[in-house]
Amino acid sequence: MGRQSMKSPPAAPEATRYEDDFYTWIGEQIALLKAGKTAEIDALNIAEELSDVGNEQRDKLESSLAVLTQHLLKWDHQVSRRSRSWVETIAEQRRRIDRLIKRNPGLKSVLDEGIGVGYADGRGRASVETGLKRSAFPENCPYSFEELMTRVVELDDIKSP
Repeated sequence: MGRQSMKSPPAAPEATRYEDDFYTWIGEQIALLKAGKTAEIDALNIAEELSDVGNEQRDKLESSLAVLTQHLLKWDHQVSRRSRSWVETIAEQRRRIDRLIKRNPGLKSVLDEGIGVGYADGRGRASVETGLKRSAFPENCPYSFEELMTRVVELDDIKSP
């Protein structure tokens, strides 16, 4: 009988480092999780990325609230300059906020804070765009969430919510 050669199994490919190739790292982490190989995952970096995803959703909410409050402030303080684009911007930001909250109901728990942050940004933007001093606008958001989302904003031929 001939001698059988004993080959060792091929070595597993070395895992991609998070810092070296983020895209490939994500694919590898997904494959490990789907295969149930939780002992092999890069848990620390996965946790960091999940935290970042949560923060991105909150940032999107605050950003849309900033644009919405900016345009409502302009609407209230520059009546003669009202435009179709303002109506559409208000409607678009309302749609974005509504979608974001429907997809991420947990954002309701940070809504008051989000309105505060968004309003501070919107107030600053409204000041720059209108040429009015920041002090011309209320220091705190004068709109409830309900009003932000449902107040009728209309020109003769178009309206929003």
